[in-house]
Amino acid sequence: MSAYLQPLINSMNKAADAENAGQMAAYMRDQFAFLGIKSPQRRELLRAFLKEYGLPSVEDTPHVTRELWDLHERENQYNALDILRRQQKKLAPNFVPTLEWLISTKSWWDTVDGLASNTAGPIFTNYPDVREAAVQQWRALENIWLRRTTLLFQLKYKDKTDAPLLFSLIEENLEDKEFFIQKAIGWALREYSKTDETAVREFVANTELSPLAEREALKWLKRQQSAAS
Repeated sequence: MSAYLQPLINSMNKAADAENAGQMAAYMRDQFAFLGIKSPQRRELLRAFLKEYGLPSVEDTPHVTRELWDLHERENQYNALDILRRQQKKLAPNFVPTLEWLISTKSWWDTVDGLASNTAGPIFTNYPDVREAAVQQWRALENIWLRRTTLLFQLKYKDKTDAPLLFSLIEENLEDKEFFIQKAIGWALREYSKTDETAVREFVANTELSPLAEREALKWLKRQQSAAS
């Protein structure tokens, strides 16, 4: 463990709560061990650490996030996500290999979704050539989490969304029975419907979506329609 991270690890270990840990692990289907530190307290511990020691340099960020990712308890990966979120405007193309490793390692929705929208999204906005290369590579892989990232990285793009790319990625994944892929399709369409209702309605009407994806895609629009009635 690096000297930089050791104070954070010490404070996290000191705050561990075995009872909470069991409940949190159960919520995540016992896929990961937890220290048992709930989100508000964990964020406060991280804020206190960053106030005293500062963020890692951009050059050190890949190493720091990998160190946190390698630790056993899930809260450490959440701390890595929060550090990356604070660094998102500074991350350069050379972070993409680390980003791919993070997405592919200890993968579940609770880390991948944050990496998609808060890390991949900003990097791909700032570096379109990097986006094109990464998306073209990831969209063809068997790894569901990298493909889920291609579906979700534009969640916060709003009117900057590349709709043809989004629709193309969705069409490529229509026959995938994986829950997390179908859920991502619906989520991506639902978010884009807040920007371009017509485009989403037309796409849904003309595309054979799974029931899950279609239900998720139209959820916000139906809620708006009900509220207006």
